[in-house]
Amino acid sequence: MTAERKRKENLPFRRKVVREIVGWLWVAAVFLLINAALGQARVIPSGSMQNTLLIGDHLIMSRLGYDAGIPFSKWHVSLWRDPRRHQIVIFRPPASPDDPDLVKRVIGMPGDTIEIKEGAVWINGQRQSESYILEPMNPDQHFGPFQVPAKNYFVMGDNRNNSNDSRYWGFVPRSAIIGTPVLIYMSVEAPGDAWDTGQIRERFLAYAHALVNPRMVRWKRVFKPL
Repeated sequence: MTAERKRKENLPFRRKVVREIVGWLWVAAVFLLINAALGQARVIPSGSMQNTLLIGDHLIMSRLGYDAGIPFSKWHVSLWRDPRRHQIVIFRPPASPDDPDLVKRVIGMPGDTIEIKEGAVWINGQRQSESYILEPMNPDQHFGPFQVPAKNYFVMGDNRNNSNDSRYWGFVPRSAIIGTPVLIYMSVEAPGDAWDTGQIRERFLAYAHALVNPRMVRWKRVFKPL
């Protein structure tokens, strides 16, 4: 037995407890820092991104290169990576940053001229072909043309006829974008209000029902990359 090991075993009980607590606090601190800087979990509460993302899809979001922040605080800073066209992003609502984060698809890049007409999106005068949308937009809808400002993005949901997006509240500043979803790690079919912020009881019941009735889990979507 080494001298160091003998010394540790002879420590008073109180000091052993303190050392153990301090050790676990360091582990918790490292976990929170990694969670704030690299990745977080999100749940889809609405159908605005159907059929790409369904209500009850549980996502892993990567913040790597996009955003970093201090856990349990509103402080954050944008990093070096910018989103690409057609990429799905997670961001703070520009008009109400204290509301839950939103998930949409980047359609317009900084400097693009956006127009919506004839049931389609037109970018810089070119009609876009979008295979990911749930159904065509109402042909009577018209938007623009408008130019996307520098360091801003025009975002839309894939469920174009049921999506509250840039058509209604404007562009998303780069500073509001915090990451991109990379994986669906769980998908549970349950009423949409089960996934609303603060609905702890409803969410617990959704998980309990899925445990009793595994058919509520969309198994084909589990561990689906995005």
